[in-house]
Amino acid sequence: MRRKADVNDQAQASVAPDMVHRNLIGGRQVPASNGETLDVLSPVDGKVFARIAAGTAQDVDAAVKAARSAFEGEWSRLTATERGRLLVKLALAVEAQADALAALESRDNGKPLRQARADAIALARYLEFYGSAADKLHGDVIPYLNTHFIGVERVPHGVTGHIVPWNYPMQIFGRSVGAALAAGNATVVKPAEDASLTILRVAALAREVGLPDGALNVVTGLGRVAGAALAAHPGIDFLSFTGSPETGTAVQTAAAQNHVGVTLELGGKSAQVVFDDADLERALPVLVNAIIQNGGQTCSAGSRLLIQRGIFDKVVSAVAERFAVLRAGRPEADPDLGPMINQAQQRRVQSYLERGKGEGLSLAASGGIAADAPEGGFYVAPAFFAPVPHESLLSQEEVFGPVLVATPFGDEAEAIRLANGTAYGLVAGVWTRDAMRSTRVGRAMRAGQVFVNCYGAGGGIELPFGGFGRSGHGREKGFEGLVEFTTTRTLVIAHG
Repeated sequence: MRRKADVNDQAQASVAPDMVHRNLIGGRQVPASNGETLDVLSPVDGKVFARIAAGTAQDVDAAVKAARSAFEGEWSRLTATERGRLLVKLALAVEAQADALAALESRDNGKPLRQARADAIALARYLEFYGSAADKLHGDVIPYLNTHFIGVERVPHGVTGHIVPWNYPMQIFGRSVGAALAAGNATVVKPAEDASLTILRVAALAREVGLPDGALNVVTGLGRVAGAALAAHPGIDFLSFTGSPETGTAVQTAAAQNHVGVTLELGGKSAQVVFDDADLERALPVLVNAIIQNGGQTCSAGSRLLIQRGIFDKVVSAVAERFAVLRAGRPEADPDLGPMINQAQQRRVQSYLERGKGEGLSLAASGGIAADAPEGGFYVAPAFFAPVPHESLLSQEEVFGPVLVATPFGDEAEAIRLANGTAYGLVAGVWTRDAMRSTRVGRAMRAGQVFVNCYGAGGGIELPFGGFGRSGHGREKGFEGLVEFTTTRTLVIAHG
C-alpha cells in the first residue's frame, strides 16, 4: 500500500531525487501544495522505488483553473484538424517510447512485459484514432420552417475530469483523455496512486510534442483526497471514472451536486458460454487467457465459464490441465501473470479463495508461484473452481483476481438466464458453431460487448465499450467514446 512520505524513513532516503515525480499543472511540474509525497511500491517485490506528489484539493483547484484558462484561450483557438495532428504526434512519440513505457508500467503495476508493451501500443492507437477523428465530428441541419436555418453542432463540454484506475492506466488514459482532447476539452487527470508513473511520462511527452499548457493536467495523490476533490469540483463540466461500483457511486453523487454528467465503467462478472458444439481447440486458450490476463485484474475478465452439461467434465478437465501449469512471477520474465497491484488486493483475492473453500467448492486446479518470484511481492496463484453453483459468492461477486469458476447448464434458455444472472453486464462470450444460435444467444446477452467464438474486450480501439447495471453507464472507445465528450448546440437563424 502507498503511505505518506516520511523524510526520516530509511526507505525514503534511498529514493534518488530524480525519482520524485511531480504534478503537471498548467504546463509546469510542481510539487504538492503541502510538499508531501507518497511512496511508490513495486508490487514485484514490495519495495519503494520512487515517490509521487500527494496532491491536495488545492492542487486540483489549480489544475482545474489551468484547464479552464486553456479551454478559453490557446486550446480553443486551435482547429479540430490542428488538435488532431497534435494527438497523432503524441501517438508517434508514445510508439517510439513503447519499450520504456512498458518497463516503467511493469515495475509500477506488476504486469508482464508483453502485456505492458501491448498497453503502450494500444495507447498509441487510441491517440491516433481520436486524433484522426477530431475533425470528423460533424453536425446536422434540421428541416424546419422555410424562414429559418437550424444547425446542430457538436461542441466540447469544457473542462473534463478523468479518474483513471491502476489496472490499465495507459489504455484508459488513451480511451478517455484522448477522446476528450480530440473533442476540444481541456483535461484534468487523477491517476490511481498505485500506478501513476506512465501517465506522468505520457503527459511529459504531450508537452514535448507541443500540446498547449493547461490542456492536459495531471494531479497524483490519494483517491480519497485528490480524487474526491476532482469529482466534487464545481469547475468540472464532465467526468470519466473507471473503478469499483462503490467508488463510482461516490463519484456520481459528488458530480450530481454540480449537475455534471459522468461516464462510469465499474467492472463485471462476465460469462463465457460454451455450448456442446463449440470448437474447443480454439476456445480453450482463450477461456484461460481471459481470466489470467493482468492477473485477473480486468473489468472485462471472463471470470465465469458456463458449460453445457454434455461436455462439462471434458472442458473442466482441459481447463484444469492448463491451469495447473500457470505461474505467477516477475514481470521481466514474462510469466503467465504478474503480482497483484498491492497487498490489500492480494489479501482480497486470498479471502475469496478461503470463502470458496468455506462454501465447500471443489478446487479443480491451481497454478503456482514461480520459484524466483521475489520475496515481498504480492503474488497469488491462479485458481479454478468447478462445479460452482450460480448462487455462490464466487459466481456473483467480482473477485478482480485470477479466479475462475465453472457452472453447468442444460439448454439455451438456462444458459441465457445464468449469463444474465448477476448485477453486472459488461462483456459476454458465446462459443458455438451454430450460426443461428450464436445470433439468438448473442442478442439475448445483457452486456455492452458480446463476442462469439472469440473474446477480445481488452483490445478493439474502435469498438464501443461500456456496461449495464452495476457495470456502469456511458460508452468509451470508438466513435461513441468521442461523442461522449461532446454535447450539442442548436443554432436557429431566422432569415425571412
